[in-house]
Amino acid sequence: MDLQYELKAGSYYLYDMKTPASEVTGERRYRLCTDLVAVAFDASTGHLHQHGSPTRIKSWAMGARRKLRAAGAVDIANDIVVVSGPLPVDELNKCIGIDGYCGRMFKRLASLPHGKLAASRPAARQ
Repeated sequence: MDLQYELKAGSYYLYDMKTPASEVTGERRYRLCTDLVAVAFDASTGHLHQHGSPTRIKSWAMGARRKLRAAGAVDIANDIVVVSGPLPVDELNKCIGIDGYCGRMFKRLASLPHGKLAASRPAARQ
């Protein structure tokens, strides 16, 4: 699947770019619409596990950590990180498209612009 997030009217929409657009409206059907986005990944490798609405991703991470700790894999459980909030769309799309990118984004998280404000700024005049 070629997934891609877009920011429309202050909400994040997740599209599967392989599905064709409607012949009537020209729009693709979205797979997810949420006000905030979350990503779960390994801090050491940056490998993405899950992405989507914060409630679902945080729940998934708690369950995954619980199962890993019960199996004796405490280090692997502690390596799972969840980042949520208004993240920049281009960073989200890189996270889901480039393996290991989440780790690079995580290192720069404090300096990233607010995801919704950056998208709503008018383009600079030429």
